[in-house]
Amino acid sequence: MKVRPTGVIPPMTTPFRKDGEIDYRLVAPQVDWMIGAGAHGVAAGGSTGEGHTLDHEEYRDLIQATVDAVKGRIPVIAGIIVDSTRDAIRRGKLVRDMNVAALQVTPVHYLFKPDDDAMVAHFRAMADETGMPIIIYNVVPWSYLSPALLTRIMTEVPLVVGVKQSAGDLKLFADLMMMAPDKLIYSAVDALMYPSYTLGAHGSIAAILTAAPHASVALWDAVKAGDHPRALDLHKKLLTLWNAVIADNLPACTRYAQTLQGLPRTYPRAPMPEASPAQQAATRNALEALGVLKGPQVEAAE
Repeated sequence: MKVRPTGVIPPMTTPFRKDGEIDYRLVAPQVDWMIGAGAHGVAAGGSTGEGHTLDHEEYRDLIQATVDAVKGRIPVIAGIIVDSTRDAIRRGKLVRDMNVAALQVTPVHYLFKPDDDAMVAHFRAMADETGMPIIIYNVVPWSYLSPALLTRIMTEVPLVVGVKQSAGDLKLFADLMMMAPDKLIYSAVDALMYPSYTLGAHGSIAAILTAAPHASVALWDAVKAGDHPRALDLHKKLLTLWNAVIADNLPACTRYAQTLQGLPRTYPRAPMPEASPAQQAATRNALEALGVLKGPQVEAAE
């Protein structure tokens, strides 16, 4: 692995226009905003980016636009959310010649869960066919992988270099940190970034970072500096924001938070609804408490 991405790695929203098409011109402003906030890397094509809605060509072009915008300043992680080994390999091959640090791959998310051996084989095939470092995005409720299985996969498939641990369970995160201390363990427990960092997380890849990158980097820095009073204060403010945006339309609420901080307005891809008036008000109040509200924004072209 050329780079071991650590620190705060926001998963970017995909800049959809109102008609559902991607406005690739708006990738660079978001990248620059993240870097200006101090982000240590970015991820594209993940769940916050509604990567499950992208066709292969859109996915390829989105990752390329992200890499082009980053210009080597920070690592880029490419998300893959598909339902077969064949499709996951195809997406990995589409981006392996780009300057991508790693693939972030969910287990399959259809209703029928592969057994442990099949899950190991899935990630082994991806590694063998793409030659790319892989981070398992452990988030799918009916295909959730235990710390024991995650550790087995990372042991048996060396190119599986880490896990993005989600689903809000800090004990499972702590167990994984103990069972795989030499691997890259990222927190996606959005409501509990502060304790995740104190437990030794190597970084974070989570929607809350995308909704509030400046405060998220400040929280990481405070923990690293041992400034726990400041870290606790930031945790409380970020938790208030998380409570405002966490919903079935989380990506839409996250992009609304970005719009309130100066990015051009973009839209979720149908059928996901935009942030409701109540969600908008709660998000605005939380961002005001963080001191990051900006003025009216320009809409993306329709």
